[in-house]
Amino acid sequence: MWTRARPGRSAFEYLPMNQFNPTEGAPPVTDSDRPFRFFDNREKYLLFVTTTSEKAVVAERVGQELERLDPAPPAIRVFDAGVGNGAVLSRVLREMHARFPTVPFLVVGKEISLEDTRLTLDELPDRFAEHPQTIIVITNLYYADAPGLKPRKADEQKNLQWWDIPLEGNTAHDFSSQIGDLDAVLQKGWQTRSSPVTGNPHYVRPSAMVLYRKDHAFSLYDVIPRRGVAMGGYDLIVAAQPYRSRMPTKFKVDKVLAPLARSLTSGGRMVVVQSTGLDPGMEIIRQVWPDEDPFLTPRHTLITALRETLISDDAEFAFDGFSDDRSLFTYHMHALPEEIGSNIGTSTLLAAWNAAVYVAQIEDHRLTEILRSGNYLEATRKVIQRHGGLWFQDESFVVVRNPGEDHTDT
Repeated sequence: MWTRARPGRSAFEYLPMNQFNPTEGAPPVTDSDRPFRFFDNREKYLLFVTTTSEKAVVAERVGQELERLDPAPPAIRVFDAGVGNGAVLSRVLREMHARFPTVPFLVVGKEISLEDTRLTLDELPDRFAEHPQTIIVITNLYYADAPGLKPRKADEQKNLQWWDIPLEGNTAHDFSSQIGDLDAVLQKGWQTRSSPVTGNPHYVRPSAMVLYRKDHAFSLYDVIPRRGVAMGGYDLIVAAQPYRSRMPTKFKVDKVLAPLARSLTSGGRMVVVQSTGLDPGMEIIRQVWPDEDPFLTPRHTLITALRETLISDDAEFAFDGFSDDRSLFTYHMHALPEEIGSNIGTSTLLAAWNAAVYVAQIEDHRLTEILRSGNYLEATRKVIQRHGGLWFQDESFVVVRNPGEDHTDT
């Protein structure tokens, strides 16, 4: 395994990966640095993504925008504002290949979680095999910096860890073996510490990892990102649940949506997806917490605030909140018909409860007392039987950078 030696050397001169110490220069990370949060619980997260159709349905919604793209050479540029386990990204890339089989792809994904980064890497080998002219970049930078792959603060620019990794071979097996050997890179690049104020994870050091096929490095030379060279100009940005639903409008717009919108190229499209809470999942929550209302920023509220924030660029952007018929879509919990009849099994009820509290983003400390009582299972049973299953509703809207206004600022 190899990585680019340092800026200024030939693009094809590399150093062996085994020369890197995964903990060199990084402060120790202890349990006290990581106060427990519901969203850091891997079991709850994995149960949700494996028992619902959320990833597939969100990818399908994003895929509807591909036919509206009008990319320009040398590549289609995509930014995923939170790759999670990589399931949405890999599905979108498969559909992109079907539509643009000979066009180079440059894909940048933001992810701060080491475990999610591992899961995403597991999704990539077949993508490199089917679409050889693919470049994948995973970074833990903040939303304001991630699209450009360059921290704005000078000290963080100096601390930026950058791995350039050309993959050898031409089969998914070849790429899987090499990607599986990147644990040292992940351990060094994706260490986190928790904010003493919010408990949110922050990176220990800013990092970016660039992967592509070595046998296509020559033809992709002008597309492969370089350390210190700011990027931008994305044709497609995927912003599916990129923020906590309970955060205020100003935070969502200033910290996430506006920086992403500014990184679109001429004609580029940003697809934003968020939960509405208008579904049986929220009925379960209100059986236990009647006044719970975590979804306070519907799409039209965000569009209005985003337009005002981008007022100096107002002529450059268009905003489409769509009608409800087009904007709203649902995904379901996977369950066989016999599992949601008159005698619902405990495992099905637990999966449904987990999905409901995950979507509503109920913190773990609030769940403790409820879990002791057991009443939540009966509340879940009633809602599932009333609706004949469990489903959730999302909404989407699109931000478009008007043609003729090409920018690469981030």
